Amino acid sequence: MGKTWITPFVRQCYVTAGTSLNMASHGFVMGFAAVLLPQLRKPDSIIPIDQVTGSWIVSTPAISQVLGNFIVPSLMNVLGRRRANLISILVMIICWLTISVADNFITIIICRAIQGVSLGISASLSPILIGEYTSPKNRGSFITTLSVAMSIGVLTIHTLGSYSTWQITALVVAIIAFVDFLMVIYSPESPIWLADKGRYSECRSVFMWLRGSGEEDELNKMIEAAIIINNIKAASVAPKTITGKVKKSLSSFSEALTKREFYKPIFIMINVYNIGIWSAVALLTTYIIDVIHYVVGTEVDVPVIVISLGIQRIVSNLVAVYLYKTFKRKTLLYVLCGLNALTLFATGIYVYAKLHNLLPFDHPSIGVILIHLHMFSGATGCVPFPFIIAGEIFPTQYKSLAGGISVVIFSCIFSVMIKSVPSMFITFGLHGSYFIYGVIVTYFLIVSGIFLPETKDRTLQDIEDEFRGKPIDPEELKSMQSLTTWQKHKMDRRCSSPLI
Repeated sequence: MGKTWITPFVRQCYVTAGTSLNMASHGFVMGFAAVLLPQLRKPDSIIPIDQVTGSWIVSTPAISQVLGNFIVPSLMNVLGRRRANLISILVMIICWLTISVADNFITIIICRAIQGVSLGISASLSPILIGEYTSPKNRGSFITTLSVAMSIGVLTIHTLGSYSTWQITALVVAIIAFVDFLMVIYSPESPIWLADKGRYSECRSVFMWLRGSGEEDELNKMIEAAIIINNIKAASVAPKTITGKVKKSLSSFSEALTKREFYKPIFIMINVYNIGIWSAVALLTTYIIDVIHYVVGTEVDVPVIVISLGIQRIVSNLVAVYLYKTFKRKTLLYVLCGLNALTLFATGIYVYAKLHNLLPFDHPSIGVILIHLHMFSGATGCVPFPFIIAGEIFPTQYKSLAGGISVVIFSCIFSVMIKSVPSMFITFGLHGSYFIYGVIVTYFLIVSGIFLPETKDRTLQDIEDEFRGKPIDPEELKSMQSLTTWQKHKMDRRCSSPLI
């Protein structure tokens, strides 16, 4: 009687919360620099820093994140989604505890670098894991909570750092990460990964625990597809030499490149990620003071505007949860990301007119409204949209590899964008930079709209079948070689992950 309220929806909320709380680490790690640097610059700081060392503290996690993008496909495939998530969280706990007692610059930099690797793992893993856990009708809303968690992470660490030392702040965040670790320990493994490993009984049990009895058709199709692929894997002959294994992997990768269900999702995700990158929402976090001075002016209360943007970002993320549950994906792509492009153009025109005294009337509130429109379009569209699509379009067989490739490309382009901002502002000014960003967003918006299929309320298997062009067929797959056939077949015999 007492457990009748624990419905499949509540269970999906629980497993999503554990995954989303790990994504809050992105907000914690990036926001921690704003807490750490001002305190280290004080004369009585135990770790004195200068401009160069301070810049390394800020940029190191973004650089090392690429390494996490590279290793996450292997972790997800071999150890499973749940264990990869636990490793990411455990690394964060250790790093935060070490930072809380650090007394030198090298220790902080090493911890920040390792944290970046953890961020790279969670960035690829989180949308995929939630996409595999949750029902199609709620999947978009659940994945949107990743953006909410990141926003809350930024606001939380800024608030902690305003009222305590950076050591206490790091310790509190370590405790939050430990709570998340316990939540994930008591979460199940992904049913899709279990099916891929041939553990069909466990897959069925976990799926029914998460979804209830109303979605058995999706379960049956998923298991049938896994059986076909696993039978082909079992019939293949594993090479015995290292050279043979390398040749087989290269041959398998070449084979994968010819398959629409492999290259089309990667192509789409590159375009969707570029919308998020060039939407310039990152500028409202990393270069917010410069943006305010350009758009609004210097005679304003900057802290109030910054705090209001932080609050609005969280509210906008919560609004996005409703929007992605109610409206079609492509509708929101056009409306929200289109609004972002229009806001970039409008801001550029306004700043240009302001610099050249072409405005018949001007007031700081105009600039404030433009910045808040920029944040709204980003927090509801450009930021959460890539997470949602990444959790829906990658095929089961190539999910880790395709997702990893996409995120590596995202990380590299994002690093270039962030590094180029100061040069862009010097060369083109904010107005010119915003015009360039607007053109880029418009281009990728058009391309994404053409190639992205509608994914709302559809099963992952159905989406995969559309990319393939038809349902998975045993005869068609006989020539298919898995990228890790021989490894995964052996690991299936050795690895076990009991449902907790």
